[in-house]
Amino acid sequence: MDNAKKVYDFLEEAGTFYLATVEGDQPRVRPYGAQLFYEGNLYLMSFGETAATKQIAQNPKAEICAFKGQTLRVTCTLVEDLRPEVKKALAEKMPSLKPLLGENGEKGVMYKVTDATATFFKLMEPVETITF
Repeated sequence: MDNAKKVYDFLEEAGTFYLATVEGDQPRVRPYGAQLFYEGNLYLMSFGETAATKQIAQNPKAEICAFKGQTLRVTCTLVEDLRPEVKKALAEKMPSLKPLLGENGEKGVMYKVTDATATFFKLMEPVETITF
């Protein structure tokens, strides 16, 4: 299985994951639940002009954490993808978000997860590390 797909599947099953960004010297963590696997890549969505999008613009390094029987931590760089087809793909995948995102996802910001190292942990012990 492709490494990015493996992480995507884990996030899908977990439902909620946590995204950590940096604001100055202060970490900021918030829950997320909008992810997309598109053209072999993992994408995350943030709503328009939020503190998170401003923090990512200043420093695109981030961490993702999720739990579903085991823990997943992903260290990565988030790269904004401006293509409308990526936003539309998320809107089609998650139609319940259309009132907030717009019919084609135009009010969302899509980030491709790059330079990623994902580690799966069981009882605090790493059991697998993958990159994508």
